[in-house]
Amino acid sequence: MRISAGLVDLQVNGFAGVDFNSGTITAAELDRALEAMLATGVTTCLPTIITAHPDELEARFKALDAAVAASRLGPAMCPGYHLEGPFLNPAAGYAGCHPPDAMTAADSGLVERLQKGLKRPILMVTVAPEIAGAAALIQAMARQGRIVALGHTAADFDQVAAAANAGATLSTHLGNGMPQTAHKLANPIFAQLAEDRMWASFIADGIHIHPKALQSLIRAKGFARSILVTDAVVGAAAGPGRYDFAGMSVERLADGSVRQTGTALLAGSALCLDAAIRNVVTWGLATPDEAIAMASRHPLAVLAPALAAHGIALADSEVEWSDALKVRRVRIDRIERRFGTIETVH
Repeated sequence: MRISAGLVDLQVNGFAGVDFNSGTITAAELDRALEAMLATGVTTCLPTIITAHPDELEARFKALDAAVAASRLGPAMCPGYHLEGPFLNPAAGYAGCHPPDAMTAADSGLVERLQKGLKRPILMVTVAPEIAGAAALIQAMARQGRIVALGHTAADFDQVAAAANAGATLSTHLGNGMPQTAHKLANPIFAQLAEDRMWASFIADGIHIHPKALQSLIRAKGFARSILVTDAVVGAAAGPGRYDFAGMSVERLADGSVRQTGTALLAGSALCLDAAIRNVVTWGLATPDEAIAMASRHPLAVLAPALAAHGIALADSEVEWSDALKVRRVRIDRIERRFGTIETVH
C-alpha cells in the first residue's frame, strides 16, 4: 500500500458518458463524470473545450461553468478550464479531430470574450505557435497568468524556442496531432523534446503512442519534465458504442480506442489516469512512485503558477493505492470515497 496526493488531469474533454463540450451539460451530469473520475484517483482536473466557432465556444463554456458552480464536486475538483483551440494548425494531420474550418489566427481578445462572465478562469490555452498572432497571444496569456501549451502544431525548432521565450511551458499530448509523414528528425516532436524549458504531456494508452516509442520520448524529455494526461472524451469509463462529442459522432471500439465514426481518425481517448499509471509501470518505463508523480506532482507543478496568479488554493487530497496500483481510497478535503472494501462514505 502507498499514499499519494490526488491525481491531476490537465486535459479531459468528457468522462463516463458525459461530454464537457456539449453546450448543454448539467450539474447532475458533471457530478456523474466527476464521481467516476474520483474512482480513478483524480481529484483535480481541467475540463477541456476543443476547437469550435466563437459562438459555440461561448455557449459551451457558459454551460460548463454553470454546471461546475451548481454541482457537488465541481467546486472542489475543477479550479478552471483548458481551451484547446481554435488557435491550431488546420493542415491535414495536425488538426486531428478538431474542425479545421473553425480554426483562426491567434486572438487574445477571443479568450477574454470567453472568460467574461465565467466564475472560474481559463487556466490553460493550447496553441500552434506558427500561426499568425501566436507570439502576441502567448505573451498575453502568460501575462494574464494562464498556462500556454503547444499542440496540433507544425512548429520548427526556432518557432518552439520563440514560443518558450514568450512564455509557453508545456507540450499538449506530445507525439499526437501529427501527420503520418514528417521529416525524420526536423519535426515538431523533436523540436519540443529539445526545448528544456517546456514540460511534455503524454497519452499512455498504448494506442496514441507505442509503449517503446513512449519510452524514448520520456527519456528524451526527461522524467522530471514528463506528465501523464488522458485526453479523455465521453467514452472514457463507459462501454463500447457511439457517442456525441463536441458536435461530432465518435465510437469507442472494443480495443479501447475512440475514433470518429466511420474513420480511423482518433478522437481523444478512453484512458483513465490510474490506468495510465499502471501502463507505464507494466511497460517498465517508470517505478510506481515515478508514475504516480507524473500524474500528480508534475502536472500540479505546471499548473501552480496559474493557480497562484488567480488566487486559487486547491483542497488537500490523497489517494491510497493497493499493491497492484488500484485506487482503494480517495479523499479531497472532507469528501472521501472507498473502493473494493467499504461502501462510499462522506
